[in-house]
Amino acid sequence: MEYRQLGRTDLNVSALCLGTMTWGEQNTAAEAFAQIDRAKAYGINFMDTAEMYPVPPRAETYSKTEQIIGEYFKQRGDRADWILASKVAGPGNGITHIRDGQLKHNRQHIVAALDASLKRLQTDWIDLYQLHWPERPTNFFGQLGYQHQDSDSTPIEEILEALDEQVKAGKIRHIGLSNETPWGTMKFLQLAEARGMSRVVSVQNPYNLLNRSYEVGMAEVSIREQCGLLAYSPMAFGMLSGKYENGARPANARLSLFERFQRYNAPETVAACSRYVALAREHGLDPAQMALAFVTSRPFVTSNIIGATSLEQLEANLTSSELTLSDEVLKGIEAIHKSQPNPAP
Repeated sequence: MEYRQLGRTDLNVSALCLGTMTWGEQNTAAEAFAQIDRAKAYGINFMDTAEMYPVPPRAETYSKTEQIIGEYFKQRGDRADWILASKVAGPGNGITHIRDGQLKHNRQHIVAALDASLKRLQTDWIDLYQLHWPERPTNFFGQLGYQHQDSDSTPIEEILEALDEQVKAGKIRHIGLSNETPWGTMKFLQLAEARGMSRVVSVQNPYNLLNRSYEVGMAEVSIREQCGLLAYSPMAFGMLSGKYENGARPANARLSLFERFQRYNAPETVAACSRYVALAREHGLDPAQMALAFVTSRPFVTSNIIGATSLEQLEANLTSSELTLSDEVLKGIEAIHKSQPNPAP
């Protein structure tokens, strides 16, 4: 397993990160434990979760993922072996069951969310604490056509101050962003430098063969500012595995179970996906592994967040780290991207 420096910190994280958002919904605690054990044995030292998980977010399952991870640490006693990331939820997105739905990124909400996560995770610290999405109205979760809106969102300097307090208190080691824009990322970095506060070390945004929009603006920020991408949805909700080809809906698969996941279902997206799946098969590759290997190989990616609902899927995801894509495959990927760029931003 390859390890990469997390921002400018002294932490080195595995090039693959274990995602957890199915635990407590599609996966039981026992299944989650088995996934963690296998990932650790393979060399994974980085695990990402959120107070909002599992997904889709529901009041009935709220915080179960963190509870499962906390119980794992309690039983295994190996908390110090892991670099653990979690996130504080933001406003909107239909969430009314977390802190009465009045979510902000001010000190009150950050402290409340962090303390609750620490208790559920049964740990004294979180290595990377991220803002799950911006509090201010901007483009994320596939929104296009930016239209500026004034709002009473918490000023970024105030957010940084609240997070910096928690770093100084020892509750978190480093801070990160998620679903963020170039302007937002640079603003956090600029203010941290000017005010001598904790510096953002990573950005967790979507990135996959169907959505390479991170390359426009954000990739340069990641490299120049040493604030790398933690890539989520590297297989586009499983679309790039090929299992949904020709309209198939396998039992217990995410898109079969949850109608809310429509981001990668548009006709042009399905068409582009089929071309990537065909390219992989033409070269004797597993489509899912090709998709993952592409993401992991990008120079602005710090870690690629993989997720699985079975040990078989997890094994395929893990071994994608051993795959080096040939020049011919990479040329094929670029040809498809050029003709159908970012069909699912």
